[in-house]
Order: sequence, then C-alpha cells, then structure tokens
Amino acid sequence: MKKVLYKNLDIKNASEKELESVLNDITASIKKIDLNSAQKMQERLDAKIKPIRSLGALEDIAVQLAGIQGTPYPKINGKAVLLMAGDHGVVKEGVSAAPQEVTVQLFYSYLKGGGGINVLADHAGAKLICTNIGMVSPVEPQELMAHHIKYGTDNMAEGPAMTRKEALQCILMGAKVAADAIESGINLLATGEVGIGNTSPSAAIISVITGCSVEEATGSGTGLKSDALKHKHEVIKKAIEINAPNPDDGLDVIAKVGGLEIAAMAGAILEAAHHNVPTILDGIISSAAALIAVKLNPLTAQYLIPSHLSEEKGQMYALKYMGLEPRLFLNMRLGEGTGAALMFNIVEAALKIVDEMATFETSGVSKGEFLELEQKLDNN
Repeated sequence: MKKVLYKNLDIKNASEKELESVLNDITASIKKIDLNSAQKMQERLDAKIKPIRSLGALEDIAVQLAGIQGTPYPKINGKAVLLMAGDHGVVKEGVSAAPQEVTVQLFYSYLKGGGGINVLADHAGAKLICTNIGMVSPVEPQELMAHHIKYGTDNMAEGPAMTRKEALQCILMGAKVAADAIESGINLLATGEVGIGNTSPSAAIISVITGCSVEEATGSGTGLKSDALKHKHEVIKKAIEINAPNPDDGLDVIAKVGGLEIAAMAGAILEAAHHNVPTILDGIISSAAALIAVKLNPLTAQYLIPSHLSEEKGQMYALKYMGLEPRLFLNMRLGEGTGAALMFNIVEAALKIVDEMATFETSGVSKGEFLELEQKLDNN
C-alpha cells in the first residue's frame, strides 16, 4: 500500500501553502493504469467459453480493474460508500424546493440506518461512511464535527462559494476519509453526498468545465417546476458571471462555484487513485466532483467507474467530457450514492465471470462455432 502523503498534517490549521503542496503531491503521484495487466485480463476473458467481447461492459470493468490494481487477477477485499455532507449558501436564492434543514435531518437518518443508501449499501455488503464536511447546523456527538470545515458555503450568486484555502481543506479532508477507508482494507469506493441545493453548484461546475450551457447542465434538483427552474438557470448564470472561474483551474472552479461536500468527494477520488483504488461515481454531484479531480490530474479518469445515468441531465455532459459512459439506466435522481451502490454488484460480477467461468481449454467446448459467429458479426 502506498503511504498517506499527509499523515501528520493538521488540515484545519495548516497554511494554504502547506495544503496546496500536499495536494500537488497527491495529484503528481497518480500514474497511468497498467496496460500490460489490462491486456492480460482481456486474454483471460477471451479464453472463456463465449464469443469475443460478448459480455460487453462486464469485460470493460474487469479489464479496467486489472489495469488499476496492476494484476490480471484483481480482487475486491472491501467496499464502502463515502457519503459527504455539506450545505449551500445559494439556497437563499430559491434554487431548491426543499428547505435547508433537510440536509442535517437526512444525515441523521443515514447514521440511524434509515436512508435509501443504507438499504442499498447493505444489500451490496458495503460499508457506509458518513462525513460532515460543511453542514450549517452543529451536530452531536462532537466526533461528527471532526472533519467539518465551514458552516455551509457562501452564496455563490454574490461571490465565491468559499476561499481557495477552504477548498483545499475540504479536498484534503475528503482525501483523509478515503485514506482511512483504504488503510482499513477497503479497495473499492463509491461516492455519495447530501446537501440541499447542491445540484446548482454541480451544474455550474459542469457548465464551466465542459463548456455546455447552464440550461444543458441544470435539472430540476428536488423537483422545481418550469418557472422556478428558469430562475435557477439565472442564479447559476449570475454566479458564473460574478465569479468568472477559470475552467482550466479545478481548484479555482470548486472554490468559486462549488460545494464543500463536492470538494471532499474530489479529494476522495484523487486519494483513491493515488492508492490504485477505483471509485464508482453516482449521479450529477459526484460527476461534478470527478470533473474537479480530473482537472487536477487527467489520469484520474482511468480510475473512475460510472454507474447510472441520473435524471439530472448535466451528468451526461460531465461523463462525456471525461470519456466515460453510464452503465445503468434506472431513471434515478436521489443522490446519496444510491446508483453507485447498485454498481458494486456489477463490478463483483465482472470479476466472478473471469474467475469462475470455464475456458475453452478446460471445458472441452470447441472454438469453431464461436469463431464462425464472430466472423459473421464482423461481416455484418
């Protein structure tokens, strides 16, 4: 296992220079996945009793995992959803149909095991790790404030959502949560979040980085109707105009029009890549976080496994920008990491195929008919 690059760093009290230096160390450590191991995994798959590439995305996932872990025999030792919580000052602009106090109420429900993500994480045999990065309400017990950076972002429609230093603190807190999970033996992560109003900064991030329009990046969030949705578009446009984030500087984007929990998810993704651990993305908010991580180091995209296509339409623009495509189409938009949790079983199924499915050599099945089928498919 690679070392944690900031084991003794006091994230809350370190200087901006110290924080940025550590982030640079993390991003610089992320390397290309092992293409040799990936190729050997494909050879293992091609030896199975099936037409070549007939298992589609399952084969893609197995090959990707081999490249990430650097072995044609990858294993999943433990799984976890990292759920980050934060609030958003832009809520005062009327961009959400739900009141802000819902964030902390939902957070407590996850701790008690009552959320949708609790059910689906448990179904997948995954741990749920809930972290308060920036909710507006203090929470008890005091340990729940250990990773807290700020009581919600500032209103991005009036100025930057947070300072550059606060963005760095959130990124590194997210990285620390991921590092702790990985040190405990978990080697497959998923991103989740809770934060009323967080589809607005997500849409802003996606619009700024991908170049799509605000209208293309923005969905209804908690259920806004037509007039309210148009108002949401105008608020996001105003935030982008006022703050003028640099699309080539991921840190500038997340600080000016981002969210505390979005920054933490970006940090978790980067830390996971540093440790050669894949991260499963959920919907639009985790895809926005992934955009920030990919901006900080483009190689991070090789460590990302997309899950479902959210009903929040901006997600597709984010995925396309990163060269990714969704694997599940379930008309979901709950967030929390629920779509990502469903993907755990798909990832494990991909490895079960390669580990347990018979080969032509061991089964006595003739390749002839399969090769003939492949030739017909190619000719068509």
